[in-house]
Amino acid sequence: MTVPVRPTLWIITDGKAGDEQPLIGVAEELGVSPDRRHVHPRPPFVWLMPWGPIDPREGPDHAGAPLSPPFPDICLATGRRAVAYLRRLKQLSPATVTVFFKHPRCRADGADLLVMSPHDRPDGREASRLIVTPTLPNRLPAGRLAALRATPPPALAALPPPRLAVLIGGDSRHHRFTPTDIARLIAGLRARRAAGASLMITASRRTPPPLRAALDAFANADRVFFWNGQGDNPYAAMLALADEVVVTADSTNMIGEAAVTGRPIQVFHPSGGHAKITAFIAELGRHAAIGRFPEAPASASYPPINATPDIAAAILALWQARITPPPARS
Repeated sequence: MTVPVRPTLWIITDGKAGDEQPLIGVAEELGVSPDRRHVHPRPPFVWLMPWGPIDPREGPDHAGAPLSPPFPDICLATGRRAVAYLRRLKQLSPATVTVFFKHPRCRADGADLLVMSPHDRPDGREASRLIVTPTLPNRLPAGRLAALRATPPPALAALPPPRLAVLIGGDSRHHRFTPTDIARLIAGLRARRAAGASLMITASRRTPPPLRAALDAFANADRVFFWNGQGDNPYAAMLALADEVVVTADSTNMIGEAAVTGRPIQVFHPSGGHAKITAFIAELGRHAAIGRFPEAPASASYPPINATPDIAAAILALWQARITPPPARS
């Protein structure tokens, strides 16, 4: 995307990588280096969010605070704690284009645009400022994936196809990896390797130690690469080279990112679950080939799904409309 004049841009979150990284992807699509503002409200202010006020300690009068000026041209925000700060920013700087990702759960959210997936259950009252996308944005533009396919990391290039990217999350509010789950996952991966696939595996900070240990042990086999956290993160390269993607159901971000490949997505479901996650997978399944790992795999390809360019284009159009002077009267 070509932006003749570069806007200044803030990202407001409470610092969670899963919230922040998709918004950085939008900034990168706009060609902008974002100013990341992390909010850490104290009790009782955090208890009242998203409806209540910001923590005064983090207001505009405090140097280095999340809302300290100069104010940006565009602000992207997500997360319950960020709602109050976006609302306050809009009061302080009405000209700033404000965008909130996911459902704010609050009418007075301060957003010019709302970006949601269908499982966020947007309603008609938000239609005039709503962008509905099947996935969140990401940092995986098509050009980056093409470059990685052309020049992949040597350790991944050495794996013979077909290659299976395995994206492992971990315990969350709604999922737990029990010993039975871990055994079922490892057995499924062993079966795919025995059938001839090469495996490219990455884990997350949430991956529980027993699961990580099982993956470490499995990685001693031929045609298995397990990133140990050292050196450059090969996550994007794994997706670029994947003929299929296995991803755990605890992370809607990773499931959405798997869809940029256009390759079959096999979702592993650990114990637990949540209706919103089930709805997200079902909705994405209308556009992508999604199976259940290891018992019911999908096999079809589909056009790659990446909402990032469309989201960035909508934000850019709104900002440019605000800075474009009206035509002179004749």
